[in-house]
Amino acid sequence: MNIPVTAITAGLLSLLLLVLSVRVIKLRRTNRISLGDGDNAELRRALRGQANLTEYAPMGVLLLLIAELQSVGTIPLLILAATLLAGRSMHGYAFAFTTGNMSLRSHGMRLTFIAIALLAVTNIAMPFMGWISSNAG
Repeated sequence: MNIPVTAITAGLLSLLLLVLSVRVIKLRRTNRISLGDGDNAELRRALRGQANLTEYAPMGVLLLLIAELQSVGTIPLLILAATLLAGRSMHGYAFAFTTGNMSLRSHGMRLTFIAIALLAVTNIAMPFMGWISSNAG
């Protein structure tokens, strides 16, 4: 089974998670905070950036995998994967490395929602398209 779009996307999102996790670890060490956020706004933002990625990325990757297994075309998959990656990267960067870039954060969420919504609709539609084409002749 060959799933290159999903494999690359999952790998890149995993690297992003590592970057965001290292940011959290550095802030914990610098501020000597072992558990929670220690009421430190910078650490709280970094934690939310990391957590938000872990909340949305798995569903995006799962939907991408299902679409790829259903033989959705490579170009649409690449576009949706790039949209998901861009959205998660923008959102994570805004949280972890800025002090409140709401524009970058909201654009990141918008791209993430677009990718997840389009992947969800694609995955819902694909079985129906298969049924229609198999019963059309």
